[in-house]
Amino acid sequence: MEERWSTDHVLSLAPDQASRKAAGKLAGPAPWSQTGWAGGALWGLCKGSGSTPYRTVVDLGGPASKCSCPSRKFPCKHGLGLLLLWSGGAELATEAEAPEWAAEWLTARRQPARPSKKAAPADPAAARRRAEQRAARVAAGAQELRLRLTDRVRHGLADQGSTDWSEIAARMVDAQAPGLAGRVRHLSETPPQGQLAEYAMLHLLAGAYGRVGELPEPLAATVRTRVGHTTDTAELLAGPTVRDRWLVLGSRTTGPEGGADGQLTTRRIWLRGAKTGRPALLLSFGRPGTAPDLALPAGTVLEAELAYHPGARPLRAVLAHRHGTPEPAPATPPPGLTPAEAAAAYGEALTEDPWLEHWPTTLAAVVPVLTPEGWRLTDGDHSLPIRPAALPDTALWRLAAISAGHPVTLFGEHGHTGFAPVTAWDSAGQAVAIV
Repeated sequence: MEERWSTDHVLSLAPDQASRKAAGKLAGPAPWSQTGWAGGALWGLCKGSGSTPYRTVVDLGGPASKCSCPSRKFPCKHGLGLLLLWSGGAELATEAEAPEWAAEWLTARRQPARPSKKAAPADPAAARRRAEQRAARVAAGAQELRLRLTDRVRHGLADQGSTDWSEIAARMVDAQAPGLAGRVRHLSETPPQGQLAEYAMLHLLAGAYGRVGELPEPLAATVRTRVGHTTDTAELLAGPTVRDRWLVLGSRTTGPEGGADGQLTTRRIWLRGAKTGRPALLLSFGRPGTAPDLALPAGTVLEAELAYHPGARPLRAVLAHRHGTPEPAPATPPPGLTPAEAAAAYGEALTEDPWLEHWPTTLAAVVPVLTPEGWRLTDGDHSLPIRPAALPDTALWRLAAISAGHPVTLFGEHGHTGFAPVTAWDSAGQAVAIV
């Protein structure tokens, strides 16, 4: 029988705050009947406004859910409510078999996918021509961007309003360089004091792509990735994998709540191998109205194989194969660094990937303090600034409450402008999500 999830784990699946609030009203037994828990699944009937209750079933192995309600959100409030009911310790029938309507969906979902028809063999010559054509377009776009940045610096940064960054970003999209386009869009949101640094990073990236053929392959792979090239997942999975017991250090979800304005919501999940000590980043995306499909709660461990993307300092990975389900980690904080050691480690990482904005870092025995210049994390000898706007005020004070003035172990993302806390370990050694 699976171990029940924490409330934070369940709520991390919600597509938006409204769904979390609505699910909370269904977390008690009153609206539920004929509930069950067996074979890695939950099911039950939830009373709605009509005469017929909604049929809700959850596959814990996905996780995934199905409900007969008309909601277009996934998971819906009923699926979340059933999970909250279960995670709260409610007694569900564990001996009964799933009803037919639930069993049919579970069986269809879990059966192995039928092998697809073999595609016609790819034409290597045609593939090479397409790759060369794209490389030429990207190189032309990178060169145009370098010229525009040079002109912008030559004329001065004070007249920022005269530059139409959206038009330049569109040009980079046309050049099939979405990575450059994203950084260009970010320029319009960057305050004046940070403009020159962003110009320098963009100019460096565009210039590096112009001579990517001369770079060592690991660095060349990093440059291609930063510009916007992608690696086919099937190609990654066909390559070497790293098996370990991965500690989930924490996760951070960014993007519009619920995927507003048609944009994706992105979840970054950070892992650390118990044997290898290697960090890993899993990315999960959610379409509008849908939460990112992968949710792993901080403070759990997962036996799994990961396939890393190529790069000078491989960090991003894909989940190749699970060997079990997440389980609670021992109530012991992971090893960490001092602020001085963390700054040195991030500096070393930047020598291999200057565009690295999210470097996983665990700090040991630091205290969050509020100074006239903002929040900092100190060990008494050295300190790191908490990145401006990295956390809402409520989360910052929550972190201060967890610390209560005493040193804590803290995991977060180290970047150019400071440290963004993600997870803290309390006095009992339990992981507590900050965001």
